[in-house]
Amino acid sequence: MNRRQMIADSAKVVAGLVLAGGCVSSQSISNRSSERGFKIGVCDWILGKEGPETVEIAKRVGVDGIQLNFNTSKRPIHLQKPEVLDKYLKAARKYDLRIPSIAIVELNNVTLKSDDPRAEEWLSESIDICRKTGAKALLLPFFGKGDLLGDEKGVTVVVEKLKKIAPKAEKAGVCLGVESYLTAEQQLDIINRVDSPAVGVYYDVANSQSKGYDICREIRLLGRHIIEFHAKDYDGLYGKGSIDFKAVRKAIDDIGYRGWFVMEGTKMPLGIEESCRYDMEYLRQIFPASV
Repeated sequence: MNRRQMIADSAKVVAGLVLAGGCVSSQSISNRSSERGFKIGVCDWILGKEGPETVEIAKRVGVDGIQLNFNTSKRPIHLQKPEVLDKYLKAARKYDLRIPSIAIVELNNVTLKSDDPRAEEWLSESIDICRKTGAKALLLPFFGKGDLLGDEKGVTVVVEKLKKIAPKAEKAGVCLGVESYLTAEQQLDIINRVDSPAVGVYYDVANSQSKGYDICREIRLLGRHIIEFHAKDYDGLYGKGSIDFKAVRKAIDDIGYRGWFVMEGTKMPLGIEESCRYDMEYLRQIFPASV
């Protein structure tokens, strides 16, 4: 194969990746692992504590990383404080844990579809936090006051605001993941309207199942637009509830996903650490570090 043919074939591969969706662009914006296996993380807000000590708890649970919450209603200025962020970073280094993603959970109350300027400010600031922590995914939740289901006007507002912030995310190499009760088709509509390689879907299997969606069909439909997963089961410990994680694994194999599964379990019958450890060990069997 001559050099000209190699360049042409490479261009076809890149074009195929862009058309496949997800955070894939000339800047290689992606939160997918370069390794062949999976990483398991945990949300800091389910660990029963607040602050950097959650990193130590995550280490005891046995996960590979921890998803940090940008702020709360009680602490609207949290990770924005250099001294607070520094404590998290030192703890992550001490316990050898990664920070794959940041979540702005307070967007469920101070929503992007509202005219409250704080939402956009937090979104911009959290992209900076992602850059400082090395996180490649930024979770934007749309629940509670921010629910987009049946709210086309709200969706339009959110699309315009995502268009506005997307260039900054692209430049920072950060994927913005929309997590919502919307169907896969409705989420694809948002992605197409924003038209940025930095905007995708943060997929929560239990949230979608709670709405009666066929989660495996949705995973296959969304494909490379999924930037990261929340593992969750409203009905029990993993493997004992209603989520078929083995079927989920087959679906993600079909879309070629290799990356993070972040636990946001809701059932803690064994206590927080024990339940999280049980869920983590169950996921390890289905989503191993190497495959």
